[in-house]
Amino acid sequence: MSTPTAKNETSEAKELDLVGKVELRIALTDSDKKLESTLKTYLAPLLLKLASNHMSVRNKVISLCQHINTRIKPPSIKLPVAALLKQYKDCHNSLVRHFDLLYIQEGVDRLPVQERLELLPTLVQGLADNFQDSATHAASLFNVLLKLLHHVVLPLRGSSEDLDLRVKFGLAERSQDAEFIAVWLGKVILFTVPASNSKSCPGLSHADCEFLQLYGKERVWDRANPGGLNLAETKVVSARFLSSGAFVESERFLPALFASADTNSRLSDIGDDVLKRATSAISLEDRSLIQNLYSLYLGAQDLTGPQPVRRSLQTKILPLLSRSKEATRFVPEIAQIVRDALQMQDLNREQSGGAPKLGLETTKLRSQVFAFTNWVARTGSKEDHSALAPTLVNDLRSYIHTQGWPRMDDGTKASISGEISSRNYCYESIGLLAKACPEKVLVDSNLDLLRWLFDSLGTDASGKDISISIEQALSSVLGAFTRDIEPDVEAALTDLLLQNMALRIGEHNSNGNAIVRSTRYAAVRFANRCLPFGNVKARWIDVLALTGGRQERKEVVEEGRRGLDPHWYRNLNPLDRLPNTDNQTSDIPRYRMPDFGALVGCFFKSHDDKESETGRKLGSAYSTAIDFCRCVLLHHALASSSRAPVTDVDWEKNIDAAILNNEESREAVRTYLSTHYHAGGESASMVLVFLEAAFTGLMDQTLVDADRCGKCLLEIFSLGPRSLADNIAPRVTEFRSTILGNRHDPRATASHVFGILAATRQTKTTAIEELLQLFLHKISTWQDAIGSQVHEVHGSILATAYWLSRSKYLRGAYDLSDDTDLAFIKLVLAILGTCRDKELLEAAILAIDQLSMFGTVSQEAIPAPHDIIFLIDKLVERAEVGDEKAVLALGHLAMQCEEDSSESSALTRLTTALYALHEKRQPELQFAVGAALSCAAVGWQSKSLVGLQDVDCGELPKSSQRSHVLATMLEKILNDCKTTKPALRQGSVIWLLCIVQYCGHLPEIQNQLRACQTAFKGFLADRESLNQETASRGLTLVYEKGDRSLKDDLIRDLVGSFTGTSAGLAGNVSGETQLFEPGALPTGDGSVTTYKDIMTLAAEVGDSSLVYRFMSLASNNAIWSSRAAFGRFGLSNILSDSSVDGYLAQNPKLYPALFRYRFDPNSNVRTAMNDIWVALVKDPTAIIDKYFDSIMEDLLKNILGKEWRVRQASCAALAELVQGRSLEKYEKHLNRLWTLTFKVCDDIKDSVRQAAMALARVLTAVLTRSLEAGESSKSAANSMLKEVLPFLLSPSGLESSAQEVQAFSLRTLLQIIKSSNGKVLRPFIPDVVGRLLSLLSSLEPQEINYIHLNADKYGMTAQQIDDVRLTSVKSSPMMEAIERCLDMLDKTTMNELQPTLVQALRTTIGLPSKVGVSRVLVSLSTRHNFIFKSHADSILRALRKYVLDRNDTISTSFAVASGYVARVASDSEILSLFEYCRKLYFDSGEDERHRTISGEIVFATAKHATDRFASLANDILPFVFVAKHDPVERTKDLFKNTWNENVGGSRAVLLYLNEILAMASPHLESPRWSIKHTAAFAISDIVSSAGTDISDSNAKMIWPALEKAIGGKTWDGKEEILEAFVTFAKHTELLKSNPEIADRMKTIILRESKRNNAQYRQHALAQLGEYIELCRTVDWFDDVYKITSPLIQELLDDDHDMDIDSESGGPSSKVTSEKTLANALQTLLGSIDPTCRKPPRLETSLAQTLELVKKSLGKNDRFVQEAVVDGEKALLTKLTPMDCDSDALDAVLADYVPILLGGDNRTEPTRIKAAEACAALAACARKGGRVEEGLKHAIAASLAEERSTLVRQALDRAGRCLSK
Repeated sequence: MSTPTAKNETSEAKELDLVGKVELRIALTDSDKKLESTLKTYLAPLLLKLASNHMSVRNKVISLCQHINTRIKPPSIKLPVAALLKQYKDCHNSLVRHFDLLYIQEGVDRLPVQERLELLPTLVQGLADNFQDSATHAASLFNVLLKLLHHVVLPLRGSSEDLDLRVKFGLAERSQDAEFIAVWLGKVILFTVPASNSKSCPGLSHADCEFLQLYGKERVWDRANPGGLNLAETKVVSARFLSSGAFVESERFLPALFASADTNSRLSDIGDDVLKRATSAISLEDRSLIQNLYSLYLGAQDLTGPQPVRRSLQTKILPLLSRSKEATRFVPEIAQIVRDALQMQDLNREQSGGAPKLGLETTKLRSQVFAFTNWVARTGSKEDHSALAPTLVNDLRSYIHTQGWPRMDDGTKASISGEISSRNYCYESIGLLAKACPEKVLVDSNLDLLRWLFDSLGTDASGKDISISIEQALSSVLGAFTRDIEPDVEAALTDLLLQNMALRIGEHNSNGNAIVRSTRYAAVRFANRCLPFGNVKARWIDVLALTGGRQERKEVVEEGRRGLDPHWYRNLNPLDRLPNTDNQTSDIPRYRMPDFGALVGCFFKSHDDKESETGRKLGSAYSTAIDFCRCVLLHHALASSSRAPVTDVDWEKNIDAAILNNEESREAVRTYLSTHYHAGGESASMVLVFLEAAFTGLMDQTLVDADRCGKCLLEIFSLGPRSLADNIAPRVTEFRSTILGNRHDPRATASHVFGILAATRQTKTTAIEELLQLFLHKISTWQDAIGSQVHEVHGSILATAYWLSRSKYLRGAYDLSDDTDLAFIKLVLAILGTCRDKELLEAAILAIDQLSMFGTVSQEAIPAPHDIIFLIDKLVERAEVGDEKAVLALGHLAMQCEEDSSESSALTRLTTALYALHEKRQPELQFAVGAALSCAAVGWQSKSLVGLQDVDCGELPKSSQRSHVLATMLEKILNDCKTTKPALRQGSVIWLLCIVQYCGHLPEIQNQLRACQTAFKGFLADRESLNQETASRGLTLVYEKGDRSLKDDLIRDLVGSFTGTSAGLAGNVSGETQLFEPGALPTGDGSVTTYKDIMTLAAEVGDSSLVYRFMSLASNNAIWSSRAAFGRFGLSNILSDSSVDGYLAQNPKLYPALFRYRFDPNSNVRTAMNDIWVALVKDPTAIIDKYFDSIMEDLLKNILGKEWRVRQASCAALAELVQGRSLEKYEKHLNRLWTLTFKVCDDIKDSVRQAAMALARVLTAVLTRSLEAGESSKSAANSMLKEVLPFLLSPSGLESSAQEVQAFSLRTLLQIIKSSNGKVLRPFIPDVVGRLLSLLSSLEPQEINYIHLNADKYGMTAQQIDDVRLTSVKSSPMMEAIERCLDMLDKTTMNELQPTLVQALRTTIGLPSKVGVSRVLVSLSTRHNFIFKSHADSILRALRKYVLDRNDTISTSFAVASGYVARVASDSEILSLFEYCRKLYFDSGEDERHRTISGEIVFATAKHATDRFASLANDILPFVFVAKHDPVERTKDLFKNTWNENVGGSRAVLLYLNEILAMASPHLESPRWSIKHTAAFAISDIVSSAGTDISDSNAKMIWPALEKAIGGKTWDGKEEILEAFVTFAKHTELLKSNPEIADRMKTIILRESKRNNAQYRQHALAQLGEYIELCRTVDWFDDVYKITSPLIQELLDDDHDMDIDSESGGPSSKVTSEKTLANALQTLLGSIDPTCRKPPRLETSLAQTLELVKKSLGKNDRFVQEAVVDGEKALLTKLTPMDCDSDALDAVLADYVPILLGGDNRTEPTRIKAAEACAALAACARKGGRVEEGLKHAIAASLAEERSTLVRQALDRAGRCLSK
């Protein structure tokens, strides 16, 4: 039995034997092929032996591997990579894996592409586990993966093949591998090769970079290194792979984010596209994702961890964080982000050594940081804010101080505008953060931050917009103080606001900083929003806001006024913003009125109990302060008896009305004032301070509205205890200056106050007596008074009248026994009788009024010669001119007339006069008449006198007794109400209203209430709106004063009439009864006038006349607002009664009709219905919600009604109804609503159309908000869009003839497209894009077409105009909308869009639309190529038909589009496109445009689809080469540029020689000259570009085409072909090797030289000379002489012909002739070859030539001289001494000598060449011959005359040649 040791030895031996056998097999392979086969079988098993337990085996294998490494160096040897990879995945031995990986890396690049791609599934499976096993090995595998990705052809995105990729690669079962690959591909996108001194890069750690660089392997990312990768291209292919179906959205989100921020547009485009889809699929509330984003942004703290990503990527990350609420929970990270953003400046300052220089990228990042900060402040939790806000606020403040505060440093400010923008953001962010966490940042006893913000607002002058940001910050923190705040905080805030109210621009604050901006508005705003209404200092701030007058900003003044109005204060601080409050606003501490004593003390009392300095400085606000204190005092007084005035918009008016008309309210005030005054203490003293302040204001001559202060005094004196007046009475004489002053109102008020104060004194003091005597004296001078004296008389009369009337009443002595009193009465009567001055008459009337009212003047007391009749007549006289005071005086005078029914009695006379005033159509006058009648009827029992009794002695003043006057008067008025006379009807109804109002408490009226009701009802159908309003208020009074039965009857009649159940109030009217004056209610095509017209306005309600009666009844006439006694009454008050609510609850059909009529086009109707609506509906929201469907049905029914006003009102009502309500509320009505709206948009009436358009805008706004918020379901959104989009694109929308409709439709469409998400809008994209494209032309202004047709008239070209149109299309909002639609495309939608685009290509007309189509195709090809690729071929085919548009701009646009589409088209389709271009070019006839268009397509393809063009270069470049020789410059440039951009070097033409020749040769015989010439030029260019050594094979291919090209007659440019012909002969061996071709060449060159075309002939002769030089073995003279001799003779004979300019712009005919002659002579001289032409033929040829030369030189032409000298030099150089050894030749050559050195005007170079020719001749001259002799003499003669050194040297050389 064997031992273990033996077994091991046996096992080891076997293994070694196996390895040895493999080694032998490998050693015996004698070829690479055999080695490859052997390795395929044995390499993987061999490497597996590395896992052996025996060291010897492992060493043997390693040794063998070294041998294998040496053998496999040839790259042709393929290795079994697939087997090795599988073995790597299956085996876990590290050594085996190591060697497997070595050979995998070595062999993968040797495999064919298909075999490489087959490795992918195996490679990616288990990659995550491989990384866990060995990061080094995983790095190598990942590197292999990156190499393979370069060869992967991904299927179309969204296709079934694409969706199967995840399963194909095995990633569906192993998602961890997909996640691993996605993560590392993302890191590849982030990766940049680290600098030499760095080991990491932005976004990646040290370990990440080592992984991607294969842990130290060199040049991994050097593409020049074998096996190295191109980093930029690898990133692109990685992004493409990530966008495929192999990964899910969550896996590719982060890599897509990285790619979108890359600077490479190829990569960022892919990233953006993937990111759009991936973002919607992931949750931004995933904490792990948010944590990852923060980690990427901030990097790691340790040096080896990841660095922060680049700023461009940080800028992309922040918007994502700004959409995540979870992101607000990462407090330390947020603080670090903000801190880093603020420190970017410091970093850059350090780097630059000076002022910071922030780039655009940094500025964008900082802006995003601040936006993120705003998001955190708005959405973060309170706990997070508490932890974050203090730190961030301090950092932001520090940043601002770093910039310089309160003013920025000059260097910082000048460096970049972004610093100012950052400063703005800082302020705004501070405000938001402080608002989010006020308790820790803002609200403290010092108010440090708020104080700093106020200081910044006043002193920071960094930029013009900085104040906006600071004010926004202050607005943000405003809310923090609207809550209940501690007393110490409130006190600090109050002091701060007062300090800022005192600051003025130009001054310095407490910190010494200059004030550059007022902070008063912010201070007042804080006072009104943050401090309670009862805070007297806050109200003082409001008063201070009014002291600026006209110099103050309007908003400051307005805010101050609001702060003094409790109604506005409550609106600014509504209940829902106040904690722990109920609906009883009077109990809310914040709303409580200020304490009157504290208020007066603050406003008017200083610490030393004297008038405060602030009181003196109030200026124009003084009276306002007095008024506010007065209102507060009266409010407290009324509230003390539970009669507090309503705190609404008319708060002050409500107080006035209560004090003026209500006896109970007046009594309540009396009680309050008496109680507080007699209580003594602070309350009493403050009342006295207030009186003193009011007195001071009245006496102030500079105060504009001083009379307001006086009226407050009057009110307090009349309602307070008499002892109050005693405090001011001692100063009564101070009234003198005001009473005798020039200002009317203060004078009248001061007189009134004086009268009360003087009358309340128990005895007349001496001062008062003297003052009264002065007044009487002034009055006595009335006849002589002028100017200011009249004012003194006026004041004296009033003061005396007030004093006399009150003093008589208070003393109960009504007689006028006193001479002074009697004198005063006489003076007044005299003034009344004879004076014409209006002011004195006014004073006299007022005096009579006051004396009569208080019983001083009675019927018997009027002194002679005047009597009561005189007095009545004079007052009537004034009343008839509309003097209301005279009317009231009549009424008060009637109180003293005895009751007498006789017609001659004074009372009858007076009342008759009052009745007669009905003819005065002045409503205000009629109300005065009504008040006067009430006084005449019942005296002091009339309620009109309630507010006029300003003194009280316990009983009413004296008046005559009445018994039946009231009844008689009421009967007359009721009868007059039935009259048909309009003036009397109006007067009667007003009088009746006054009688009921002022006397309704008396039995006479109570017994006649039903009669009054009937009378008032009769006026509801009156044509006069005032009569209707008066009747409305009359009915209200009857209702209030009547019993329950009367009230119920009235309500039943009113509501029944309105709803159609009764007509009790309608009166007896027929269908033709005229209710309104023509034009009062215009309808546009007439006006509503009759009852029949009104009936049609609201038939569905019932009696429609009542609708418009209610309109008139409730309309707001200015007359009511001035009459407190009536202003609060009307039918609306009746309808608001509780019993009405019960009635209306059973008749809800009133609400729909009433809601609609609130929007009637007539302003009167609207106002009326709004008033009734307000009265009826106490809770509009609840009522509308309850009857929503009924209202909606009513409006939808009437929107198509017959009456235009109904349709218009329905549109406006619907717009109001749907706004602000949830979509679910009216979703079921949407389809009908849209449909009807669009119908009315086409209404015949313009105003209806406008209302419908307004409704459409509202509906569109609702739609867009729903689309943005995702409120509606997808089906609801689809239904809405189906309605709205067709309308917007219809003739009623974008195609409407009205520009405003077009503009609305366009804005709406853009808004819808902008707001919609892809899912909702995607089904409509094909239709929308198609319509928008067609509308691009429709909406273009017609003026452009006119200018285009008449461009020459405006000094422009049509192309210039087209360029402008093209620019406008590119920037058009419609194109933006189209681009937005394209961004939402998916595969399905693209399939539907493709036919639309083809249709648009076919049917659109006009440049804008066609250019728009091309732009769409460009966008699809560049930005959406994944989904467009499958449609590119069909689009490219369609484009061919329309690229030939007659307009060059359109044609070019389509050509460019073709180039872009070619990017994604198939190779076959691109080849078809190029074939089309070839046909278009060669088969275009003589149409140059077709050839140009062909060039544009080819050029566009080469430019915009470069890689595709390069891959098909062999198929297209030959055509490009040929076409780049087109005679049309534009076409030539296009093809030439294409060729130059895609070919390197001139000899590249030989690569395509066969194809070029095959294409050009057939067209050399084309019947179209342009094509023929193009082909010929191409052949010429082949020869020119082929170089100096053309091979025989190439030459044999070129020769047939060249021979064909040069054939035929001459044409412009053919000389280039001839030149190429000679060049071809020069650079090939065919001339020598092929005699046949040589003969044909000779024939061709001689033939071309014989051409008669003058321009061509000169070049042909020159080329003939060149060709002769190539063929020196042939005697050319005879042939050349035959050609040139007659030509030379002809040219010499034509020497005197006129010189003619060339038609083509070339040389003139003379120049052409000279050059032709010169070339002929030079060629002729060159054709003489002594080696081929021996004597005597040589002598003959020389002689013949000499003869022609002599004749030619006679022209003395420069060209000829140079040519002759050049020819002679060349000729003489060929001669040898042997040639010249004959006498005959010597004699001929001797004749050349004079020609060489003769001639005038030769240039220096020509003379040098002549001398050199002489030297050549001298070298071969025969000794002693004629040539030698002639040369000697000629040289000597020339030297004697020559001055040029160079010429003389040449002549010397020639002479020396003779001496040899």
